[in-house]
Amino acid sequence: MTSKLQDPSIKQKVEALLGQMTLDQKIGQMTQSERMCCTPEDVKNFHLGSVLSGGGSCPGDNKPSDWVDMNDAYWEASMFADDNHLAIPLIYGVDAIHGNSNVAGATVFPHNIGLGAANDPELMERIARATAHEILATGVEWTFAPTLAVARNDHWGRTYESYSENPEHVASYAASFVRGLQGDLGEESIVACVKHWVGDGGTTHGIDQGNTVATIDELRKTHVTPYYPAIEEGVLTVMASFNSWNGEKCHGHKYLLTELLKEEMGFEGYIISDWDGIDYISEDYYQAVGRGVNAGIDMFMAPEGWRTFIKHVRSHVNAGTIAMSRIDDAVRRILLVKHAYGLFEKPRPAERAWSNHASFGGAEHRAVAREAVRKSLVLLKNENALLPLKKDARIFVAGKNADNRGHQCGGFTVAWQGVNDNQSIVGGTSIWEAIQAEAPNAILSSDVLGKDADPAQHDLAIVVIGERPYAEGMGDVRTGGNSKIERGSSIEGFMKVLDPYGHTLELAEMHPEDLATIKNISKKGIPVVVVLISGRPLVVNQELAESTSFVAAWLPGSEGRGVSDVLFGDYDFQGKTSFSWPKRPHIAELNLGDADYAPLFPYGFGLSYS
Repeated sequence: MTSKLQDPSIKQKVEALLGQMTLDQKIGQMTQSERMCCTPEDVKNFHLGSVLSGGGSCPGDNKPSDWVDMNDAYWEASMFADDNHLAIPLIYGVDAIHGNSNVAGATVFPHNIGLGAANDPELMERIARATAHEILATGVEWTFAPTLAVARNDHWGRTYESYSENPEHVASYAASFVRGLQGDLGEESIVACVKHWVGDGGTTHGIDQGNTVATIDELRKTHVTPYYPAIEEGVLTVMASFNSWNGEKCHGHKYLLTELLKEEMGFEGYIISDWDGIDYISEDYYQAVGRGVNAGIDMFMAPEGWRTFIKHVRSHVNAGTIAMSRIDDAVRRILLVKHAYGLFEKPRPAERAWSNHASFGGAEHRAVAREAVRKSLVLLKNENALLPLKKDARIFVAGKNADNRGHQCGGFTVAWQGVNDNQSIVGGTSIWEAIQAEAPNAILSSDVLGKDADPAQHDLAIVVIGERPYAEGMGDVRTGGNSKIERGSSIEGFMKVLDPYGHTLELAEMHPEDLATIKNISKKGIPVVVVLISGRPLVVNQELAESTSFVAAWLPGSEGRGVSDVLFGDYDFQGKTSFSWPKRPHIAELNLGDADYAPLFPYGFGLSYS
């Protein structure tokens, strides 16, 4: 919908409004606070342009009606008008990156790594449309999605947010997902935000927020490529990335933000910072604010320190270190997006057609999610044609991830780092619950390590293993002194390096309980189907050797029935790896096209029944 950003009548409205605004009103539009750090009264008094919810931050009982009521109050405050206030509607943002997964009862879709294996752009558009509807049901207008990272090292804790190591594969999804979210920018649409600009998936050692070392040609070929179709589709917002490029922070990089993205690539919407993203440009926050604004960021996610941000921008403008023309450019872009989206004409959230809509978490959306699970599963091994299974077989089900919807969903689900139980995921089915519904003779192990398996009672076993939920830096796998190397390198400013998930990608070392469970069953002569729940390819040589069949299920989300659909042969496997599968921990950065390319399973691998 680039045409709406270029609409002369909209531009005329923007210029007229901009001409009425005071400096404080303009700076307010550039400011985004977190809901726990500002009240509706703050929105009114400081003219705030946006509020967001961080991961796990939710109102009331976390039901759609609670969200609608909250956003309605913020909207009302933003629309107060008198001699000192202009009625400019606030835009509310959430991290709905695999469904509106912050909210209890939402449909939780597979994370991007699974969707990449599905290789189905049309499905991406339907997933995005369903997600838009579930966001609108909460009275919210904006999601920080889709992620267009091209993950190049499986140690990175955000690998599961990437569709593929192949930039062309990621690019093939960009327009479809943006189109599904934004549509015609009518009442069934929301504002999309592609992220993280740029190079977030290419950091040395895969360290989150680290340094991407690449020539400009390499950066363009690998990490810029997916953004072109998103911009051509008319994406309205872009989020800047925490990482550095050749030592310089992207949040303060004028060439990347202004010259490349806005001027060369023709992006006409607005750029938002990541969470406190400018803070890490410099130890001096005043200097960091000036760098961020002058580099080309338009709206600033300053969840807690938004008052200080406002004060510093005002001081910079008064001192002449930020030009008024740069402020006007930022506010012009923000107002242009709000007008293009029709936010000025929309009724208050409580009165919008999709608010509290019955489709939220409903059967239609869950059917799309179940289809996505089916299409994302990758069959890596199937000796003796053990799969598909007979529904009347005596099946023994074990493994820590067999009956855990939270583990299926991964990070950014209900809480920032995800959850570890069934109860927190309202609706949907665990893999065990899905198997139980199909196979009347299936039983769930009463022993955490599957020691109660009995060859006299069980024809075969399904063992569901893998990772626990994580998000961002807390999902990093770091070996040796990599984080110290990065922090001591030539990166400007500073980094916030979180404690990692582990120190190796070898599952047998990271989670020895998984191999123990498989062995406890296989040594009794029971054939084992292993289902791996993970946010990235892991080194699973030992687990593969002990299994008869092996399925990569990634992070399938709330609809475990999609797994049982394929295990029992109602549908065939069709997923293909969108990441090369490592055979040793130290080659986890090996990607398609690299010299000496020799993964355990190559990009595009996947068996099927047919």
